[in-house]
Amino acid sequence: MTSTKPRFVVTANNEGGWDYGADPGPYSKFHVANGAKYCIYNNRLMPVTQKISRIDGYWLLRQKAGLFDTGERPIEISGPDAEKFCNRVFTRDVSKIEPGRAGYGLLCYPNGKLLCDGVLLRHEQNLFWYVQAEGPVYSWFIAHAQGLDVRISDPNSWISQVQGPASLKILDALLDDGIPEKFTYYAVARGTVNGQNVLVSRTGWTNELGFEFYTLPHEPGYDADALWNAVLAAGKPFGLQACGLDSMEIRRIEGGILNNGSDFDDTMTPYEAGLGRFIDLSKTDFVGRAALAVSKAEARLMGLVAKGAEPCREGEVHLDGRNIGIVTAGAFSPFLNAGIAIVRLDKAYGEGTSVEVSGRDGKLHPAALSCLPLYDMEKAIPRGIAEQIPSGPAAAKR
Repeated sequence: MTSTKPRFVVTANNEGGWDYGADPGPYSKFHVANGAKYCIYNNRLMPVTQKISRIDGYWLLRQKAGLFDTGERPIEISGPDAEKFCNRVFTRDVSKIEPGRAGYGLLCYPNGKLLCDGVLLRHEQNLFWYVQAEGPVYSWFIAHAQGLDVRISDPNSWISQVQGPASLKILDALLDDGIPEKFTYYAVARGTVNGQNVLVSRTGWTNELGFEFYTLPHEPGYDADALWNAVLAAGKPFGLQACGLDSMEIRRIEGGILNNGSDFDDTMTPYEAGLGRFIDLSKTDFVGRAALAVSKAEARLMGLVAKGAEPCREGEVHLDGRNIGIVTAGAFSPFLNAGIAIVRLDKAYGEGTSVEVSGRDGKLHPAALSCLPLYDMEKAIPRGIAEQIPSGPAAAKR
């Protein structure tokens, strides 16, 4: 009934020998000293744990600010046909993203199934970065760039995040010239930290107020150690600490932020994943458009709340004794004081449907289906429209 598949993590050993694997990133010395354990993502090591506990890291994220070394991989798209290329491969109208802005971007196969998702940053008219989820995006871009005057390249940038209510105050203290003007939700800007060039974006993976910062290793004065230490120093007065991705995982489930390859994959269309609003069929063509134009699929990804148990990842969801889906991500929410999950169902079901879900204890427990996000449906928190700093568990208001 429940999955027996173990979670595999890696640790660092200070010894010689075979080491031709994943990229540990520019901040690995800090993480090794901080006792981190890693998962592998896009052939990069991402610290899923740090010294701070998962729950303490969650509350730090909700009440102050957490530093997360997510290490996502951006791909650069440049040249006279950069916008034309992007409109060829992305399901949204990229021409509507202005320089200095970013937007969520989906890639589909010709059959309309999902290849990958991520955030598309537009630095200049003919210069984009796509911050991808895990997937074969680089080779996909190379294949679809044929016949266009566009260059696909790897800027070798490493991305980390500061997330939480104090994050923008930390950014203001971090940048030499303070927080950029008009740094609204999904804005992109350049700045300097003690003279070192950095890129920042008003984005994140937590549904909290926050920003991401990107290393620029090909520019003069690059010093990863100095940058990391500067972030910690700027955040110290606000209680900033480095947190593991396990803490972020709880918050992203609450916030309904999906993970490519687990919550949805290449067996699903954007409609089935509840991402239909990011498809623009008014565009004349893009990869997958013909299939999506005739798709009638309904969303079958939903949230789930179980008051009595923590749902088990890959555990079953039952309705009237029948298996109707699986848990793709599960955790205990300290704020909701309940087990929470993202579930993939065999078809669309209504919000509030009473079900049973497999818990980590191997038993079935009562639960209810819910729309995503599980609260803050208007994303007022990451937009900075409403400041909601919880003092502890509370009854959430949708």
